[in-house]
Amino acid sequence: MRRAAGKAQAEIASVLKIKQPSVSKIEKQADMYLSTLKSYVEAIGGQLELVVRLPSRAPLRIERLGDVVAPKAVSMRSVKRAAGGRNRTKAARAG
Repeated sequence: MRRAAGKAQAEIASVLKIKQPSVSKIEKQADMYLSTLKSYVEAIGGQLELVVRLPSRAPLRIERLGDVVAPKAVSMRSVKRAAGGRNRTKAARAG
């Protein structure tokens, strides 16, 4: 990721306020805290998004593990509008 962002380990270390060997260690880890990954991604100029895909459900975006946020592109209001929900007049529903 860092190379794709065009950043050096020393730059990332400076942003994270750690030493360069610690950045190397982070990059070699297969398992880490989400907070560490988030900080690393932000240090290279990115934004971390965690999305859970469950069978028969729309994707769920996680901001904090206790919270579930529906994808911004699909809100209940837009779903109701697309289905002809509340926004239709009585005449249109009767017709």
